[in-house]
Amino acid sequence: MLLAIETSCDETAAAVVQPDLEVCSSVVATQIPVHARYGGVVPELASRSHLTAVGPVVRSAIEQSGCSLDQIEAIGVTAGPGLAGCLLVGLQAAKAMAWSLGVPLVPVDHIEAHIQAVFLKDAQGAGKVVPNYPFIALAVSGGHTSLYRVEGPRDLELLGQTLDDAAGEAFDKTAKMMGLPYPGGVHIDRLAQEGDVAAVDLPRPMLNRGLDFSFSGLKTAVRYHIEGEARDGITVPAPSDLAASLQEAIVDVLCTKAIRAARAHDIKEIVVAGGVASNSRLRAKIVSETAPHGIRAHLVPGRYCTDNAAMIGGLA
Repeated sequence: MLLAIETSCDETAAAVVQPDLEVCSSVVATQIPVHARYGGVVPELASRSHLTAVGPVVRSAIEQSGCSLDQIEAIGVTAGPGLAGCLLVGLQAAKAMAWSLGVPLVPVDHIEAHIQAVFLKDAQGAGKVVPNYPFIALAVSGGHTSLYRVEGPRDLELLGQTLDDAAGEAFDKTAKMMGLPYPGGVHIDRLAQEGDVAAVDLPRPMLNRGLDFSFSGLKTAVRYHIEGEARDGITVPAPSDLAASLQEAIVDVLCTKAIRAARAHDIKEIVVAGGVASNSRLRAKIVSETAPHGIRAHLVPGRYCTDNAAMIGGLA
């Protein structure tokens, strides 16, 4: 059994994972109530919240797994990337536990863990169909939007990445402009299901330029659209229409680049991982658009898309 701890940003998480990647327990304590009033993550508050939550979360994960401390054979922990103060809490907790139990400490990369989460297994059916190596991975979250060629565990080649804002940040920041609650990406997804994707003409940044991404211009376009209509007295489209149009612009870029990478490398499987991989439109569109090219899309289960410790334990 391996115990894993994740504290890279605003979720305090712990999990117990078996050597065959079966998830025995996965506990996540969210900090959304802490940061909601500020409209985004406040690093100092996030670090302090991890300090108070990490102990109870670890205890809960061990209790729910049905195992005892003497069955823990190693401790996995997120080593980065992430907020420095937040990472420090998890690392120190993991170091202390590894030392006290006399077991190895296994630091892992947060982004690679998101990708490898596609191999996790659980009682709800995760892990029944997994990709073969090599595959293309689209890792998309609040802080990262990247494409990788994955040859095996810890064997990744970066093919493209965001040059400025990540897709998740674009979702959250534009949602804030629209007056939606934090975290905005979830509310954009829900609102967009009632809207018209063609209602607002928004750009698809760098759609036809290589495999890198850029979403800062799209964020600015939404801002100018909102401010311009308010100033000029133009009828403002329904929030659902703006949400649907924004979501479609982001998803178009993500799907197009992922498929382009797969075709360029003659690879027939794509893994979509990270917090934004839980977006319903992205999940539907990547499946429908890869099929005509003979490419299979593998979607990390929603419960393992957002930050969690099960993915850390799987990679560790």
